[in-house]
Amino acid sequence: MVGVARWIQALRRPAAAGVLGRADESSGDGARPGLKAVRAAVAGIGTTLDESTTCDELVRTAVRLAGGAGAVLRLAGDTLTGYESISGDPDTLPDARWATAVAREAGHPAVDRPVRPWTVQMDTDGARPALCVPLTSGDGHYGVLVCAREGGPFTAAEAELLALLAERAASHIRHARAYAHANRTAGDLQRALLAEPGRPHPNLEVAIRYLPAGGHTLVGGDWCETVRLHFGRTLLVVGDVMGHGLEAAVDMNAYRSSLRYIASADLPPHRVLRQMDDIASTEAERRPATCLIVRVDPARGQLALSSAGHLPPALITRTGRTRLLPVPVGPPLGTGFGGYESTTHVIGPDETLVLFTDGLVEHRDEDIDASLDRLAGLRFATVPAVEDVLETIVDRLDARNAEDDVAVVAARPRLRAGVTVGEQSAWEADR
Repeated sequence: MVGVARWIQALRRPAAAGVLGRADESSGDGARPGLKAVRAAVAGIGTTLDESTTCDELVRTAVRLAGGAGAVLRLAGDTLTGYESISGDPDTLPDARWATAVAREAGHPAVDRPVRPWTVQMDTDGARPALCVPLTSGDGHYGVLVCAREGGPFTAAEAELLALLAERAASHIRHARAYAHANRTAGDLQRALLAEPGRPHPNLEVAIRYLPAGGHTLVGGDWCETVRLHFGRTLLVVGDVMGHGLEAAVDMNAYRSSLRYIASADLPPHRVLRQMDDIASTEAERRPATCLIVRVDPARGQLALSSAGHLPPALITRTGRTRLLPVPVGPPLGTGFGGYESTTHVIGPDETLVLFTDGLVEHRDEDIDASLDRLAGLRFATVPAVEDVLETIVDRLDARNAEDDVAVVAARPRLRAGVTVGEQSAWEADR
């Protein structure tokens, strides 16, 4: 780049009047000029773990303290992007390609050598100086802060301050990128752990929703499962491991694996819970979990339920009313206490069973009974499809904005064409 180097000048001119040129009159203790403003400026950068927000805060702070306009050239690989997070009059800034070339000439962050602030002039008479400061933190290089203004060039004191702000912003950008990487890894792991539940029998219509808290794809301990059994029966399961994060997800996968293994023996729900508890209680590091198991027999129109510390399921009747089904509650899995029991209920072909984790109904500082009453108060005018029932529940309870992860399973018996519940029950009894 011909002539670029001659625009890299020493910072020797007096400071322009502005925030940095005024004494901190409010301190009254002989503090250096602008010290209070500097402290406030530094504290205002990096208030979130979002890289774009950090860049916005950096540029706004730089413009407020030094005047003019500012922007960031972010480093993507070995390439500096165009201007982002622009604050002030963009026409004041040098051409982004020109500023990139100057940055490379002065010491591009990707170059393996010390990088310090530098100044460049947009024209030979210095009427519109621009200051470029690398965004570096440790060995990490994240881009360049570009500031420009009308009048005299930036002073050494201004360059030092902007370098301090850029360094703080770069440190937060490093943390933001690490956080984003961890989130992507967590999302990949969750997709691997939250494998699709097994396929139920064709005589059972099933719909499932999993909603991470806050809409983020983070690993959690909520899960659901369906297991085919003999004679047209299906096991429906929801569970919730204590806590959040990777550890809860790993334990969730362990509970799910043991369920699949134990369920193959076609045991009653309470005996499935008993064996799952026996396995989990032998592992000292395994987190406790609540679990609800329902064995659905569409041919007989019968449900067999057992709970390990979990909330009861709901049944939406053919008249559109919602009621909670009483179920004996044993201790959470992993405690080793046992004591699980099963109970039975009747379900008709036009009725919908709903299993859920507590994130669907719970609200902070609200009694759980009040939360369950909100679910039991739902009414349906007709008998919609199971997917529509589930979507209505999610919408009315505002589950997409829940404070905790949400897993919901809805199921409805689907009889063979032209066969009533009684006829199919008689057929099953004769087998």
